[in-house]
Amino acid sequence: MVIDIQPKHVPLGELMQNRLFRIPDYQRTYSWGRKQRDDLFEDITQANEKGPDRSHFMATIVGLRREPVTIGTTDHTLVEIVDGQQRITTLILLLQAIANAAGSSDSDNDQAIKNEIASILVKDDKATLLLLQTNHDTSDYFKRYIREGIHPGSDVALTVADQELLRAMEDCERFVDNWLGKGQSLMELVRLLKNRLTFVFHEVGDEKLVYTVFEVLNSRGLEVSWFDRLKSALMAKVFESEAGNRQEIIDEVHRGWAEIYRTVGLRQRLSIDSMRTAATLKAWPRPNRPLGASDSVHQLLQFPADGAPSAVVDTTNWLKDVTTALGGVDSDPRRGVTNMAQARMVAVAIHLRSDFSDAEKEVVLRQWEKVTFRVYGLFGEDARRRVGDYVRLAWNIINNTPTTEEILTQLNNIGAEFPINKAVTQLMETDCYTDWGGQLLYFFRRYEEYLAKEEGQNFDNEQWNRIWMQSPSNSIEHIRPQSLWDDDEDPRKHSLGNLMILTPGLNSKLQDKPVNEKADEYTQTGLFVARQVAASVAKLKIKSHWTFRAMKARERVLIQWARQEWAD
Repeated sequence: MVIDIQPKHVPLGELMQNRLFRIPDYQRTYSWGRKQRDDLFEDITQANEKGPDRSHFMATIVGLRREPVTIGTTDHTLVEIVDGQQRITTLILLLQAIANAAGSSDSDNDQAIKNEIASILVKDDKATLLLLQTNHDTSDYFKRYIREGIHPGSDVALTVADQELLRAMEDCERFVDNWLGKGQSLMELVRLLKNRLTFVFHEVGDEKLVYTVFEVLNSRGLEVSWFDRLKSALMAKVFESEAGNRQEIIDEVHRGWAEIYRTVGLRQRLSIDSMRTAATLKAWPRPNRPLGASDSVHQLLQFPADGAPSAVVDTTNWLKDVTTALGGVDSDPRRGVTNMAQARMVAVAIHLRSDFSDAEKEVVLRQWEKVTFRVYGLFGEDARRRVGDYVRLAWNIINNTPTTEEILTQLNNIGAEFPINKAVTQLMETDCYTDWGGQLLYFFRRYEEYLAKEEGQNFDNEQWNRIWMQSPSNSIEHIRPQSLWDDDEDPRKHSLGNLMILTPGLNSKLQDKPVNEKADEYTQTGLFVARQVAASVAKLKIKSHWTFRAMKARERVLIQWARQEWAD
C-alpha cells in the first residue's frame, strides 16, 4: 500500500501557526510524570547550550486533519492529535508558565511576550484554545490555566490525570523560575521554543491512513505504549473492513475507548495492568502467569477468533469491562492489599462474574482480601510467590464458572501455607515502617473501620481517601519521634506500637513535640486511631514522650486485633 503523506520537519512556532489541536475522548489522558517532564526540560537546556544557530529535534507528531475552523478572518486547520499529545500539552503549559512570569514583570519586552503567547494560546474569540484537553481534564484545570493563568495545588486533584496536569503546571513554572535564576531572559526562552525545537509532523486527512502511519512509525522504533498500539491495531482492523455498518462500528469502538481512557485517567497504571489482565483471562490454553505486554496485544487481537469487524467491538467491550473492574479494585483501599498482578487478577475475575450477587461477591472478596494480605502483607512474600495459583484461579473463575464455595476452597488452599498466628508473631517489635508503607496504610484503614464500628459511628471515607491519595510518608506518624531514639537500630522505633496514621502532613507539623502536647491535635483529627492514642496518653498520665510501656501495650492490642481480622 502506498501511503500518500508528506511529513514536514517544522519548528514549534510553525507547528502552532493557524492550527487548532484537539484531543478526542478516545485518546489517552495526560499521563506524563515528572521524569518525562524533566527529560523535556533537559532537551530545552541542551538546545540552549548548542548555540543560537542549532536546532534540536524533539519528536514525531501524528495528527488527523478535520474540517477547517474560521475565527474572525483567519482559517485554522483543526487537527486531532493521534500521537504526541503529551509533549504538545506540556509545551503549551510551559508557554503559559512563561506568560505568567512575563505578566509579573514591568519590562516592555516581557509584556510583549505575554501578549504574544496569549494570542497563540487563546484565539481572537477569547474562547477557542490552541489545544483543548477536552477528553479527561475532569475539572477544567487545563482550560482555566491557559485562559487565566491560575491553578490550584496538585494535592486537590481527585484523579491521577488531573493530578499530573497540575503537577505539570507546577513543574513548568519551576523551570521558568530556574531559567530566570540563571540570568537568562524570557525572550531568549520563547525564541528557543518557537524557532529551534523541531518536530516531524504527519498531518493526515484520512482516518484510516492515520492508523497505518502510526503502525509504520511504530515498526520503525517510535516509542509507543503497548496499550496505544493495541488501540491502533484494533482501529486499523475496522478500517480495513468493507462492512456496510463500518461507521457504526467505528463510533462504538471510539465510545468504548473513551470510557477505557476515562477509567485509566483515575489510576494511570491501569492501562498496562488491564490489558494484561484482559488477555490472560481469555488466553488459551490456560496460562500459569500473567501474559506480558507484547503477548497481551497479540492475544487480544485474536479475540474473538472469527475476524469479523464486530469482533473489534467485542474486544473493546471486554477490555472496557476489565478496566472498569480493575479500576474498582484499585480505587477501593479495602482491596488495596497488594499490587501483585496475579492476586489482583482474582479480584477482577470475581467482579466480572455477573451471575454472582453483590452479597456473594462480598463474601468471596473478603476471603480473597484476608488470604492475600496474609501472603503479601503480613508474611511479606514477593511477586514470585503463588503466581500460578492465583492466575489459574482467576482464569478458572471466568472460563469454568465455579461456585462461590469452590472459589472459597481454592482461596483457602492458597492461604494454608500462611497461618495467621505465625504472621502476627512476625509483626512483634519489627520494622513496620521502612518497607511497609502501603501495607501499613491498609492495616490502619481496616483498624479505623473496626474502631468506628465499635463506637457505632460512620467511617469517614473522605478523610481516608485523602490519606490514600498521598505518599505513605505524608501520613505515617511516629508517636515517639524518630529523633529521640539513641539507638537507630532499636526494633521498637518502627514497631506497630509506635506508629499510626494522621491526615497528610500533620505528622510533619507536629514533628518532635512530646505526645502529651500532641494529644489534642490527635483528637481534633477525628480519626479514631488517633483518638485512641490520645486516650491512652490521658489514661496512662504520660507527661512527656510516648513510653516504651505504652508502646508495647498498644502493640499487643493491634496484634490481637490483626489475629482476628485476618484469621485463617
